[in-house]
Amino acid sequence: MFFKRLFDRRNKRTFFASLTIAILAIAATVSSSAFASKQVTDRTDKQVSRVESPVNIAILIQDDLVSSVANEIRVTSQFIRTLPQGSRVMVGYITSGSLQVRAPFTTDLNSAAQSLRIPFSSTAASPYNPYVEVIEAIRRFDTNQSGRNVILLISDGLDTSRGFDSTAAGNTIDLLRATREANARNISIYSFYAPSVGLTSHNRLAASYGQSSLNRISSETGGRAFFQGTTGFVTFDPYFDQLRRALNQRT
Repeated sequence: MFFKRLFDRRNKRTFFASLTIAILAIAATVSSSAFASKQVTDRTDKQVSRVESPVNIAILIQDDLVSSVANEIRVTSQFIRTLPQGSRVMVGYITSGSLQVRAPFTTDLNSAAQSLRIPFSSTAASPYNPYVEVIEAIRRFDTNQSGRNVILLISDGLDTSRGFDSTAAGNTIDLLRATREANARNISIYSFYAPSVGLTSHNRLAASYGQSSLNRISSETGGRAFFQGTTGFVTFDPYFDQLRRALNQRT
């Protein structure tokens, strides 16, 4: 009887030891699979978060946008720095007077990124309308360069230079000129909406007119407009993610 009990105890210990080892082995396998899955996900995210082919891109920032746009300089700089080698970047500010070019077209991505500055966020810097200076930027492209030609327009899109009514929304003379000239040079215009310190920061109708204009110039030049509602924006991060995807789809 004594030996039978001893034998049973040993069998139980062996059973539980084997069970423990099996559980640990399963846990290790699951953990390894999860880690491998995370690596695949990370690789996929990295692929999505980078533009795949070199581009010639002019980044234009309206100088009277609300002060919160200053918080987006970092992510804009990061976008420039992560462009593929061979890309050419121009940085300009749409301000009162004429286009202020902070960096002419260059392959030095770090230099272009460093040229970014905080917008003035003042009506003193308000342009006559954004599209006159978009035309200036269009004429700075060298059409003999290889790669896609792109403008990123960060603006409220509103053109009140010839009145403020529904017939002018998305249908102003300078917007139509900019669209024609961009198409003639094979330049796609992508746009991020942000309100200015003027009308679009407190007037939803003005904001909707501006967004309609951005949507028209982008869609008619093969680009895309990015905005969420008429009350402003939270961050440009999702816009840049979508812009990268859009540029990769067209390469």
